[in-house]
Amino acid sequence: MSAYDVLGRYYDLLMQEVDYEARADYLLTVMERHGVKPGTVLDLACGTGCLSAALARRGCEVVGVDASEQMLALAAEKADGLPKGRLLFLWQEMGELDLYGTVNAAICTLDGINHLLTEDDVRQAFERVSLFLEPGGVFVFDVNTPYKFANILGNNTFVYDYDEIYCVWQNAFNRESGVCEFLLTFFEPEGALYRRQEEVFAERAYADDRLRALLSDAGMTPLACYADLSFDVPGKTEQRAVYVARKD
Repeated sequence: MSAYDVLGRYYDLLMQEVDYEARADYLLTVMERHGVKPGTVLDLACGTGCLSAALARRGCEVVGVDASEQMLALAAEKADGLPKGRLLFLWQEMGELDLYGTVNAAICTLDGINHLLTEDDVRQAFERVSLFLEPGGVFVFDVNTPYKFANILGNNTFVYDYDEIYCVWQNAFNRESGVCEFLLTFFEPEGALYRRQEEVFAERAYADDRLRALLSDAGMTPLACYADLSFDVPGKTEQRAVYVARKD
């Protein structure tokens, strides 16, 4: 079974508390605040395409890229009703990004960068984004903060109980490496019985100075770091930080 086969089917259900419409408005405001009115937007690690579709409804031409074929199959359904050519999805790894042309804005949200487990992986992804970003274009991405990994995710267990699925989400965080492993156990109802399936993946915490250095290495200038969905400086207990960088 490939990664996210089961998670992909239930991702939107498990993430239903995310307000994608508000996040789309926020990202567009961030871009305009830094002098970019987006035309074509790259949505890196787009998942099931909820944010891609929200941006497309706001007039952007969006290229969504993800490594999960299962998630992209669900994302493609969200293009229904949109003008032809407004929303395109590509099946690619972040570090192997290869677009048909350039974009003037790129985003990577909901901790997509944390899924890259080495600095070399992050550097390679940043370099690919920089390659396809027009000079003066901006890259906006967010990360789960080291505080969130250590104090919220940690070695905790979370349970999601819905009619469609019962999910037990167990975490194992290594403070030395900064890597948090996630074990998701799904119980899917099948008549009077349940089918049990598991998926395992991991994320890594990155310090602010390392992310800024990796952006610079890729030819992008860090412009700002905000608390999630705001323009405030992230506090010590901020769980998600938003970075803005400009292609030199």
